[in-house]
Amino acid sequence: MTTQAGQDAEARGGTAQPTVRIVDGPRGLPLLGNLPAFGKDPLAFFERLRERGDFVRWRFGRGPALFIAHPDTVGELLTEVERTFDQPDLGIAFRTLLGNGVVVAKGADWRRKRSLVQPSVRPKQVRSYAATMTECAVALADRWSDGQPIDVKKEMAALTQLIAVRTIFGVDTAADAEAIGRAMDIAQQEIGAEFSGIGALLPDWVPTPGRARIKRATAVIDAEVSRVVSRHRDGDTERPDLLSRLLAARDETGARLSDQEIRDETVTLYIGGHETTSSTLVWAWHLLSRNPRVRDALGEELDRVLADHEPGYDDYASLPYTQAVVKETLRLYPTIWLITGIAKEGATLGGRPVPVGTRVWSSQWATQRDPRWYGDAEAFRPERWLTTEDGRPAEEIPEYAWFPFGGGPRVCLGTRFALVEAVLVLAVLARRYHLDLFTDEIRPVPSLTLQPDREVIATVHARG
Repeated sequence: MTTQAGQDAEARGGTAQPTVRIVDGPRGLPLLGNLPAFGKDPLAFFERLRERGDFVRWRFGRGPALFIAHPDTVGELLTEVERTFDQPDLGIAFRTLLGNGVVVAKGADWRRKRSLVQPSVRPKQVRSYAATMTECAVALADRWSDGQPIDVKKEMAALTQLIAVRTIFGVDTAADAEAIGRAMDIAQQEIGAEFSGIGALLPDWVPTPGRARIKRATAVIDAEVSRVVSRHRDGDTERPDLLSRLLAARDETGARLSDQEIRDETVTLYIGGHETTSSTLVWAWHLLSRNPRVRDALGEELDRVLADHEPGYDDYASLPYTQAVVKETLRLYPTIWLITGIAKEGATLGGRPVPVGTRVWSSQWATQRDPRWYGDAEAFRPERWLTTEDGRPAEEIPEYAWFPFGGGPRVCLGTRFALVEAVLVLAVLARRYHLDLFTDEIRPVPSLTLQPDREVIATVHARG
């Protein structure tokens, strides 16, 4: 369905402000609203809403909800968070895992925590973590061999877990990575199940098997974090890891983060540094396996730029095609697949008032696959992110038509970390090998992050 905004944009050869006309979504059920359809397949549900228009009413349970699809209004939502839109409660499963970390905190508490966490992930600090990213990837490449079958999900998860454990916690043992990794897998599965199921409507005090599982998984994570924090505090040497920087951070009053705050922020950083990058790399291998042309172009850049050395932080800027492969992967398979906010007094979108209490939803999956903003939107085309010889973008893409890390004041703090990690890891491995996946029938499952629905088995092939 082409909206009026889309027709106007085509006529002018560019984008257009959305037509502020709210349409009704599919008819829901009493009490549940559209929750059953949303829970069955959230990604397809959001695509169906996008086909209806840029502003679509629906019901999440009994509460009023508004879906927005146009990049301009997505940008309004993201930039107005904290002023006229509030962070929603994402449920007890989400809070059990993340506590009140910087992703969840609001108002003055959020501003304080952001000021304490942000220095740990600035470009200067990411540079210091880049060597660890490369070292871990090289060690994995050394273990692979031509003709070897691998489970890509397990390989990428183990790799990014190790990078996260070393850069965040400053430890380097398989036990640490495995214990936290297993618990995190359980936790994110339960968050996805509760968020898109009937659990989203249940009061916090209602016990469910899923809530019991996430509590047990979180207890494992808490025990590991507590042990590592104690080790850091008892040490007499300065460490370069993220946890040490958080322990040393002080706010404007001179106060440090409490033990609970340290726990919440390290878990948040772990998810950003492990879960999102692991998923991105799996989807990148999936797409490269299905697109030999792109795979060859990637290999050509790696051979030309890296020649006789492994990639480091200083090579990042010299690998535009590798960066484009990662950006295009995040467009088609965004690890964070939805953004949501609650309208406060004075909230507007597209110049139209939004009633107080309305829950506004946007989906990276739906907007980033919209053919109004991307030529051949379903195709894997990294070239769209490159620039021409005269410095112009190869494809004019509106701001907020690509927002895998959110945007505005609450943009993901770990964006630079995640992009550098994905590019360096992919550069190390794709320089030596390509992977042939056994099946194309891999479906994305929206849980805490966007994950494949099955094992991703591939054969390793050494490049000539």
